[in-house]
Amino acid sequence: MNLLSLIDPISTLLDKVIPDKDQRDKLAHEIATLSTKQAHEIALQQIEVNKAEARGNFWQSGWRPATGWVCVLGFGINFLISPIASAFGVHIPQADTGVMLPVLMGMLGLGAMRTVEKTKGVAKQ
Repeated sequence: MNLLSLIDPISTLLDKVIPDKDQRDKLAHEIATLSTKQAHEIALQQIEVNKAEARGNFWQSGWRPATGWVCVLGFGINFLISPIASAFGVHIPQADTGVMLPVLMGMLGLGAMRTVEKTKGVAKQ
Protein backbone atom coordinates (compact mmCIF):
# COMPACT_ATOMS: atom_id res chain seq x y z
CA MET A 1 0.00 0.00 0.00
CA ASN A 2 1.27 3.42 -0.90
CA LEU A 3 1.61 5.88 1.96
CA LEU A 4 0.65 8.79 -0.30
CA SER A 5 -2.87 7.37 -0.67
CA LEU A 6 -3.31 7.68 3.11
CA ILE A 7 -2.29 11.34 3.45
CA ASP A 8 -5.56 12.98 2.40
CA PRO A 9 -7.84 10.83 4.59
CA ILE A 10 -5.53 11.32 7.59
CA SER A 11 -5.37 15.07 6.98
CA THR A 12 -9.18 15.32 7.04
CA LEU A 13 -9.24 13.32 10.27
CA LEU A 14 -6.70 15.67 11.81
CA ASP A 15 -9.09 18.58 11.24
CA LYS A 16 -11.67 16.83 13.39
CA VAL A 17 -9.35 15.52 16.12
CA ILE A 18 -6.79 18.31 16.70
CA PRO A 19 -8.27 21.75 17.30
CA ASP A 20 -4.92 23.64 17.38
CA LYS A 21 -4.16 24.74 13.79
CA ASP A 22 -0.37 24.98 14.22
CA GLN A 23 -0.10 21.56 15.80
CA ARG A 24 -2.42 20.11 13.14
CA ASP A 25 -0.35 21.65 10.33
CA LYS A 26 2.88 20.38 11.84
CA LEU A 27 1.50 16.85 12.16
CA ALA A 28 0.07 16.98 8.62
CA HIS A 29 3.49 18.03 7.30
CA GLU A 30 5.21 15.16 9.12
CA ILE A 31 2.71 12.69 7.68
CA ALA A 32 3.13 14.15 4.19
CA THR A 33 6.93 13.81 4.33
CA LEU A 34 6.83 10.31 5.81
CA SER A 35 6.85 8.55 2.43
CA THR A 36 9.74 10.72 1.23
CA LYS A 37 11.73 9.85 4.33
CA GLN A 38 10.95 6.17 3.83
CA ALA A 39 12.06 6.30 0.19
CA HIS A 40 15.25 8.08 1.25
CA GLU A 41 16.03 5.39 3.82
CA ILE A 42 15.45 2.65 1.25
CA ALA A 43 17.77 4.43 -1.20
CA LEU A 44 20.50 4.71 1.45
CA GLN A 45 20.21 1.02 2.24
CA GLN A 46 20.44 0.17 -1.46
CA ILE A 47 23.58 2.28 -1.76
CA GLU A 48 25.17 0.26 1.05
CA VAL A 49 24.26 -2.99 -0.74
CA ASN A 50 25.74 -1.61 -3.98
CA LYS A 51 28.97 -0.72 -2.18
CA ALA A 52 29.25 -4.22 -0.72
CA GLU A 53 28.64 -5.81 -4.12
CA ALA A 54 31.17 -3.50 -5.81
CA ARG A 55 33.89 -4.59 -3.38
CA GLY A 56 33.35 -8.24 -4.39
CA ASN A 57 36.11 -10.58 -5.43
CA PHE A 58 37.62 -11.38 -8.81
CA TRP A 59 34.87 -13.85 -9.74
CA GLN A 60 32.19 -11.24 -9.13
CA SER A 61 33.86 -8.24 -10.73
CA GLY A 62 36.16 -9.91 -13.28
CA TRP A 63 33.59 -11.57 -15.53
CA ARG A 64 32.94 -8.47 -17.65
CA PRO A 65 36.60 -7.76 -18.49
CA ALA A 66 37.21 -11.48 -19.10
CA THR A 67 34.27 -11.62 -21.52
CA GLY A 68 35.56 -8.52 -23.28
CA TRP A 69 39.05 -9.98 -23.66
CA VAL A 70 37.67 -13.25 -25.04
CA CYS A 71 35.76 -11.26 -27.67
CA VAL A 72 38.82 -9.15 -28.48
CA LEU A 73 40.94 -12.29 -28.77
CA GLY A 74 38.38 -13.87 -31.14
CA PHE A 75 38.26 -10.76 -33.32
CA GLY A 76 42.06 -10.52 -33.24
CA ILE A 77 42.34 -14.09 -34.49
CA ASN A 78 39.69 -13.55 -37.18
CA PHE A 79 40.87 -10.21 -38.54
CA LEU A 80 44.58 -10.08 -37.77
CA ILE A 81 46.27 -13.40 -37.03
CA SER A 82 44.33 -15.65 -39.44
CA PRO A 83 44.81 -13.41 -42.53
CA ILE A 84 48.51 -12.98 -41.80
CA ALA A 85 48.97 -16.71 -41.16
CA SER A 86 47.10 -17.62 -44.38
CA ALA A 87 49.62 -15.55 -46.34
CA PHE A 88 52.24 -18.05 -45.13
CA GLY A 89 50.06 -21.09 -45.89
CA VAL A 90 48.94 -21.71 -42.28
CA HIS A 91 45.20 -22.26 -41.80
CA ILE A 92 43.78 -21.01 -38.49
CA PRO A 93 40.08 -21.69 -37.88
CA GLN A 94 37.84 -18.65 -37.60
CA ALA A 95 35.91 -17.87 -34.43
CA ASP A 96 32.14 -17.50 -34.83
CA THR A 97 31.56 -13.73 -34.86
CA GLY A 98 27.79 -14.30 -35.01
CA VAL A 99 27.97 -15.29 -31.35
CA MET A 100 30.65 -12.83 -30.23
CA LEU A 101 29.29 -9.70 -31.91
CA PRO A 102 26.02 -9.39 -29.92
CA VAL A 103 27.92 -9.93 -26.66
CA LEU A 104 30.58 -7.36 -27.54
CA MET A 105 28.08 -4.81 -28.86
CA GLY A 106 26.03 -5.14 -25.68
CA MET A 107 29.12 -4.59 -23.57
CA LEU A 108 30.27 -1.66 -25.68
CA GLY A 109 26.82 -0.10 -25.53
CA LEU A 110 26.75 -0.35 -21.75
CA GLY A 111 30.29 1.01 -21.60
CA ALA A 112 29.32 3.97 -23.77
CA MET A 113 26.36 4.74 -21.52
CA ARG A 114 28.67 4.53 -18.50
CA THR A 115 31.09 6.96 -20.19
CA VAL A 116 28.24 9.41 -20.83
CA GLU A 117 27.29 9.18 -17.14
CA LYS A 118 30.87 9.93 -16.11
CA THR A 119 31.22 12.91 -18.48
CA LYS A 120 27.92 14.37 -17.23
CA GLY A 121 29.07 13.89 -13.65
CA VAL A 122 26.17 11.67 -12.61
CA ALA A 123 28.18 8.48 -12.15
CA LYS A 124 28.41 7.16 -8.59
CA GLN A 125 32.03 6.01 -8.88
